[in-house]
Amino acid sequence: MPKAVDHVQRREQIAQAACVVVASHGFEQATVVRIARAAGYTTGMLPHYFASKQDIIRAALRLSLMRIEARLDDAGNQGQDLLAVLTEALPVDKPRFTECAFWTAFWGQVSTNAEARRINAWVHREYAKLFRKCIATHWPQSAQWPPALRAQVLASIMTFINGLTASAVTSPADWPAARQVEQLGLQLQMLQRWAERAGRAEPARLPKRQQRGGRAISRSR
Repeated sequence: MPKAVDHVQRREQIAQAACVVVASHGFEQATVVRIARAAGYTTGMLPHYFASKQDIIRAALRLSLMRIEARLDDAGNQGQDLLAVLTEALPVDKPRFTECAFWTAFWGQVSTNAEARRINAWVHREYAKLFRKCIATHWPQSAQWPPALRAQVLASIMTFINGLTASAVTSPADWPAARQVEQLGLQLQMLQRWAERAGRAEPARLPKRQQRGGRAISRSR
């Protein structure tokens, strides 16, 4: 009897191989031949699963996104604080370094490739959903902040993590795991204090016509 083939598993293996190859050789040098070899398949096998190298890269992006979502959820379910949860998005060990190096290589395509820009915009929206959920869960007081303030906090966290990731990938000796976590912790502490002060001060800045009974109505709806 022929051995059953798990096509989903094979697609994931090829996508993971693409992550490794791109992280090691860069985007342009990540040929289909190298990806196939890293996955343990022949080059002729890949067209059965993906129409092109771009399709493989998209699958690798989706796989990385799924994995980070699972890590964030697992950390949150274990009762970890926001710092511990968001640390799951940093290149603090070999698997996550490979993942982040893959993302960094992909970012390099965004400025010159319209399709890469489109995909990156989608990825950005998906990451924003994940981080927004983490902030709401682990900083429950943020529910009381005006929507515009919550948006600022989310943008600041995402921007900082992206910058920290790029620094750690390009200069790993300067950014060991402990330093990454320390810097993210400091950023979260400063951001939380600022947001709480801004959130308390917000009603005083609202025009009187936007206040009822001493309670402020947010300008963002």
